[in-house]
Amino acid sequence: MSRVHDMGGRHGDGRITPEAEDAPVFSQDWHARALAVTLACGALGQWNIDTSRHARECLSPADYASFSYYEKWMAALADLLVAKGVLSRADLANPPPAPQAAEVHPLAERRLRPEAVAGVLSAGGPANRASAIAPFFHPGDRVRTRRPANQLVAGGHTRLPTYAGLAEGRILRQHGAHVLPDSNAHGLGEAPEPLYAVVFEARDLWSHAEHPRDEVVLDLWQSYLEPV
Repeated sequence: MSRVHDMGGRHGDGRITPEAEDAPVFSQDWHARALAVTLACGALGQWNIDTSRHARECLSPADYASFSYYEKWMAALADLLVAKGVLSRADLANPPPAPQAAEVHPLAERRLRPEAVAGVLSAGGPANRASAIAPFFHPGDRVRTRRPANQLVAGGHTRLPTYAGLAEGRILRQHGAHVLPDSNAHGLGEAPEPLYAVVFEARDLWSHAEHPRDEVVLDLWQSYLEPV
């Protein structure tokens, strides 16, 4: 059974209504603050982007289904801060007054300063790496996805959606080697390996595809794939 966050291609979740082109970036002021706090906490260096994604996936099904997008972010961030020992549950429940000089948090020097924000955002977080693992597949090769995708942690984080499990597709492009989220999310190292753009026909993903000849392109790691 798929986890609650794995919604792609699932029936019964209602129609997707895109926002208007002129819609504001943040529909509520606190959404911008939620993004800022998440980035600032990430700068403390206690976790990586894959860990933070997995934390959102691990929210309880009831919370995940009822929370808005940024509520999911904030709930997962609170969980991470406690799990990594940055803050305690008591800190979050009853924030202390401004600390005295002798009580400065050990991670205070790693805080994201205002003048550094623009540079951090423009730099992004490139995940391409050198890897000792040679590409096994080439453009045009037929492949099949594995299930479960994460070969390292049972039920662990993966970037292979459930709807594409055991599906057959074709290698479109080889992207070089990139950090493997299945390992990185669980503190097992970056484990970079070849990453591919894989093309699937809609009819090979869904038995009653509305447009069977449409194509879906997914970026998938080598360990997700096997030759056909």
